[in-house]
Amino acid sequence: MTTFEAADPTGPNLNLSSSGAGESSAEAMAGTPNPHEPEPTTEALAQQARQAVEALARLSDPAAFSELLRLSALVGECLGVSARSLAEGGSWAHVGEVAGVTRQAAWSRWRSDTL
Repeated sequence: MTTFEAADPTGPNLNLSSSGAGESSAEAMAGTPNPHEPEPTTEALAQQARQAVEALARLSDPAAFSELLRLSALVGECLGVSARSLAEGGSWAHVGEVAGVTRQAAWSRWRSDTL
C-alpha cells in the first residue's frame, strides 16, 4: 500500500510498503486494501497528493521537474477515468456540473474513444 508520511514541514516522505508477504510491487502500488487499516478519506488523499506535488515543486532538481511533468500527464488520464466512472454511476450532466462545464463539454472531453 502506498502511504505518505509527513516527516518534516518541508514535505512528505513517500513510503512504499507491501502489506502482503507475496504481494508484488504493482499490487502494492495499486492500493491493495489492508483489512487492518481504515480506508483513507478523499480529503486525506487529496491533501497527501497536494503535499507531495508541492514538495516536488520546491526542489531545484531536473528530476523533480520531470516527475511533475509525468504526474501532470497521469492526472489528465485519471481525470478521464474518474469522469467516466462518475458518468456510469450517474450521468454526464452530473460530471459537467461537478466540473463546471456543460454535459456536452464533459462528454466531449472525457468520453472513451474505444468502443
